[in-house]
Order: sequence, then structure tokens, then C-alpha cells
Amino acid sequence: MGPPNAAPPSGPPGDLHARALHLRTTDQTWVRLHRCRAPAKHFGKARRHRFDAPNGEFGVLYAGQDEACAFIEVFGDPLDVRILSLRILEQYCVAEVRAARPLRLVDLTGPGLRQLGADARLIGGTDYEYSQRWALGLWGHPDQPDGILYRARHDPSLRAVAVLDRAGAASERTERRWGACWIGMGSAWLTEGAIGAAFHRRHGPLARPSRTPAWRSSVPLS
Repeated sequence: MGPPNAAPPSGPPGDLHARALHLRTTDQTWVRLHRCRAPAKHFGKARRHRFDAPNGEFGVLYAGQDEACAFIEVFGDPLDVRILSLRILEQYCVAEVRAARPLRLVDLTGPGLRQLGADARLIGGTDYEYSQRWALGLWGHPDQPDGILYRARHDPSLRAVAVLDRAGAASERTERRWGACWIGMGSAWLTEGAIGAAFHRRHGPLARPSRTPAWRSSVPLS
């Protein structure tokens, strides 16, 4: 057993492109929580998220397996925050993201992580320069994956996805209303409706409702 505090390498191994990727093909519908002022179909190049391109070489769309995952990925930090105000919540919308064809994702949720020469620091660590170098390496791999499947940092039982912009985006969109109220973590206030039900099952009881609306959209990828 190696030293538990050994520093990770500076990036992926030099022979990464010669290694076989552990790919999972899926036509799953994903859930995305995004600011309402921005489109749901956004492949960002902000260079501040885990699998963003280091220098804007490609765009990335982040989503979760369900509403609970989308929520914890967006609002999981900082760890000591347990209540979110309505003023913040009402700025966010929920979108279902689905592909026009099955996506081929690099599966980092199991043995595929070690096979590539990485460990859980890649998907759960806070050194984003490190994980972004990995993202660049996987983006340039000869297998040309559509994205990365990984475990949510704050709830490893949930799966999140980073979809690369080579998967493309369609322009159609439909919307329907959702109710929302205070959201929190643990014993704090939670959402009412679909997000709240999903989050409640994992993290605590439903609390006081509100009439503040949220939006849900269905966004096809192509």
C-alpha cells in the first residue's frame, strides 16, 4: 500500500493516447441546473470547472443523473453553507438534456480510473489545473469520446457527466413550471416539487413551501 498523502502527477501519463479508454455508451437523459439568463445548452469555456479545457480548446456542458445530483453539483460548495435564499434559487432553471444519439463517455466511476493511471483525486480533488490537463488529454484521445462520466464529489453514489462540445447541441426547447421554496442541506430548508423530492430522499425532510416558480426545460443534444 502506497503512502496515503503522495502527491498526484502533474497530469495524465505520456502514453495516455496509447491506452484503451473504458468507454460507456448511454442514451440516458441528464438533468442540468443552470442560470435562467443563460441557455441550457451551454458548452462553457470558463476554465474554472473540473473538466474545462485549460486554454479554451473545447467547451463542456455539465449535468447530473437526476435532480439531486444536479443540485449538489451546483450548490455543494462551500461545505459550511446549509441554506440558500429564494433570491439565489429563483435565478436557476432545470433542464433535461438528452442526446440524439448514444454518447460514448469515458467511465471514471470504476476500474477505468486506475486503468488510465489516475485515482479519486481526479474526480474529487480541488486541483482543477490537474483535472483540466486530464480533460485535454481525454479530449485528444484517438477514441474521440463524447464526454466524461464521473462520481459527484459531494455524493459519490451519484453520477455526473461532462459532455464535450463535439456532441453538438440542437436549438429546440420546451418548458414547464416547477414550484420551488427554500433549499438546504441536511436539516435545512429544501425544495418543493421534483428537485425537493429527489433531494429529500437522500438528504433530509421536506420543509416550508413557497409560491416562487422555477422552470424546467427539455433540451435535445445532437
